[in-house]
Amino acid sequence: MLVQLRRAVVVSVVFFVLVGLAYPAVETGIAQAFFGHQANGSLTANGSTLVGQQWTGPKWFQGRDDPDNPAATASANWGPRSEKFVKIAEARIHLLRSEGITPTADLVTGSGSGVDPDISPADAYAQAHAVAKANGLTVTRVDRLIASQVVGPELGFLGSSYINVLGLNEALAKLAH
Repeated sequence: MLVQLRRAVVVSVVFFVLVGLAYPAVETGIAQAFFGHQANGSLTANGSTLVGQQWTGPKWFQGRDDPDNPAATASANWGPRSEKFVKIAEARIHLLRSEGITPTADLVTGSGSGVDPDISPADAYAQAHAVAKANGLTVTRVDRLIASQVVGPELGFLGSSYINVLGLNEALAKLAH
């Protein structure tokens, strides 16, 4: 019985070292060597390109109406008849209009994950006039900036075109100053 116990302990220690330490270390090394930016959270000086940030005021492009808490990664699942959803949507519409932005469905509603970092080109163009005015730029210049940030569908046909709001606002900051 002592022999079997010793074998079990030795096998457990060997597998702990191989599967618990060596394998994760190799995988982490590969990720860092070949995909360092992604493995480290796709961070920029202003945040992660994978997690939506809150942008306020007409000076910045705004993303989808997601909470300012990235830990709250879930949608509310309110239907169009939900009184709470209607009140939140009406408040968001009022806020967008007060900033000179034409509300779109995506800018008024939240994303499924609650932290979507991307908007459609139509959402960005809906904000172009207000952003241009707030930054003292021409609408044509802002439209060109938007066009330069559009990412096409994956492999040319999977999904829709999108714009990363963080990347767009970082490019806007460079353009405006």
